[in-house]
Amino acid sequence: MAKSAQAGNGFSVSFTDREVTAWGGLALLKQMLDSLGFRQAVESWDLPAPGSNRGYDPVQLIEQFIVSIWCGGCRFAHAETVRMDNALTRLFGWPKAAGHKAILRLFARFDMLGNERVQAEAYGWLFSQIKHLQRVTLDVDSTVITRHGDQEGAVRGYNPGRRGRASHHPLLAFVAEARLVANFWLRPGNTHSANNILQFLESTLHHLGDKVVGLLRADSGFFDEAVFSLLEGKRTPYIIAARLTQALQRQLYQANSWWALAPGLELTEFSYRASGWSTPRRLIVIRQSVKRREAPGKTLSLFADDPDIQGWRYSALVTSLELPMVEVWRSYRGRADCENRIKELKADFGLDAFNLRDFWATEAALGFAMLAYNLMSLFRQAVLRSRVQHTLSTLHGLVLAIGGSWHPDAKQNRLLLSVPRRKRAWFSGLWEYA
Repeated sequence: MAKSAQAGNGFSVSFTDREVTAWGGLALLKQMLDSLGFRQAVESWDLPAPGSNRGYDPVQLIEQFIVSIWCGGCRFAHAETVRMDNALTRLFGWPKAAGHKAILRLFARFDMLGNERVQAEAYGWLFSQIKHLQRVTLDVDSTVITRHGDQEGAVRGYNPGRRGRASHHPLLAFVAEARLVANFWLRPGNTHSANNILQFLESTLHHLGDKVVGLLRADSGFFDEAVFSLLEGKRTPYIIAARLTQALQRQLYQANSWWALAPGLELTEFSYRASGWSTPRRLIVIRQSVKRREAPGKTLSLFADDPDIQGWRYSALVTSLELPMVEVWRSYRGRADCENRIKELKADFGLDAFNLRDFWATEAALGFAMLAYNLMSLFRQAVLRSRVQHTLSTLHGLVLAIGGSWHPDAKQNRLLLSVPRRKRAWFSGLWEYA
């Protein structure tokens, strides 16, 4: 032990070589990973080999990256927190923790085909672990990620939050029932929402393996004949928000037979065939009075001079379902949860922070950030079994940020956790599910 340093208020500070960690609760996650056969799975994913014989095992680098995210890291440099934690290094069985630049070099070795292959293997493995869920609801969405600096693919495009700033515009798919990411594709910032959506959907269905998509939901960015035709060809039910084009506004203006669900909330439906469509499709229209608090939808700009029309905000859904109008509307409203997932990915999993100069390196890093999120989501559901889906930052205080140290006798290989007595029975019970 080094010489003590005198501090105020009558106490001193000194140093110890004992292996201590602030993240003892990660032992639960380590046990869960072992029970899933995570390391063996990653070893089979054909990750890019290190550049030299002295390079770090790519499996270890992926584990380190994921663990650093679980510890709150939202920048590559934050991986140094894990590097300096000898207790965590011992817990995960790494011979020696790598610096964050070794992780960057690993991602730099990915290309388009490498990303596609490895992510397909990762998602395939993940969904093969979920035996109880065979029929799923798939939510597809896109988001804007503002970029700073000179990153490949970061260009000016639709960016409502930071107009004129360079951005990426990725596509994401979520399994609603399990709150899992089912696919992630990075795209340049000037890409339209529905661009590459057909290939993306095919890739997502492949990731799900034997899971059946009972319903696909998407916003108006995917209001496209090609999307409808693909889903109808696969007999995949869908609800997709309609764009209020001028032609559709004219038909909405003539709509009648409104059914009042509540004061200021009315629905109707009709068969609609837009220009270029191969067949008419069912359209359900919802209008809400502007007097209703936070009424969603848009006013009909073509009829701005009609006071009766402008007293309402309109939204429309195209669907292949034969359910009653109100049930279709309520089913679609559940899609709002994917917006919460995107916010969580940005706040806690570095969706808007992990970026490199090379486009495919950035996509590789974000692909493994999605894996970190999915594994944490499995932990919340399978181990914690809480009705409340706590955010990662909340889980830090609840179960992850627990002081721990290894027993002085190395032969015992025992991690001692600093858990208050009143909480020990609950914490010990979690081991049954990890």
